[in-house]
Amino acid sequence: MSIEQATTAVSPDLYKNIMGQFPTGVTVITAYNDLGDVVGFTASAFSALSMDPALVLVCPSYNSDSYPVIKDTQKFAIHILADDQQAIAYQFAKKGIDKSQGLDIEKSANGLPVIQGALAVMECELWNDYPGGDHAILVGQILHAELADTNTVSPLLYCRSKMGSLPEMG
Repeated sequence: MSIEQATTAVSPDLYKNIMGQFPTGVTVITAYNDLGDVVGFTASAFSALSMDPALVLVCPSYNSDSYPVIKDTQKFAIHILADDQQAIAYQFAKKGIDKSQGLDIEKSANGLPVIQGALAVMECELWNDYPGGDHAILVGQILHAELADTNTVSPLLYCRSKMGSLPEMG
């Protein structure tokens, strides 16, 4: 089977429905543009990649306002959202540049916008950028990371187009 045949074998609606069955965490990726404005996007396409060096990957759409900024600045922050940050996930999922209005964001020592209250934050330098269909595959090397108290903060989860908390583990 050729690659062309494989890409037309599954409809976009079926593909989205199938991928929506896979529960993921919710991340927000942020960077500063040339004007000092926060740009960013919500992503569930995020994964650990390597322990040594510490690498992660995230996949922004080529149509995203943030992708060219990250390519230009070569750095970005990944926030693993806490279960009380659903509004932030929706705020960064919308189109446009002014997504950070009203949020508690501080500039880190690495010059990145960090959303306060996240479960974890990884400040990354762009290690590589690969093509991935209609999305880029950005590999970031972690320069600095912080983790909240996991006894008191739980992750925000996404599945079947809904966000929610981790069920109680008994």
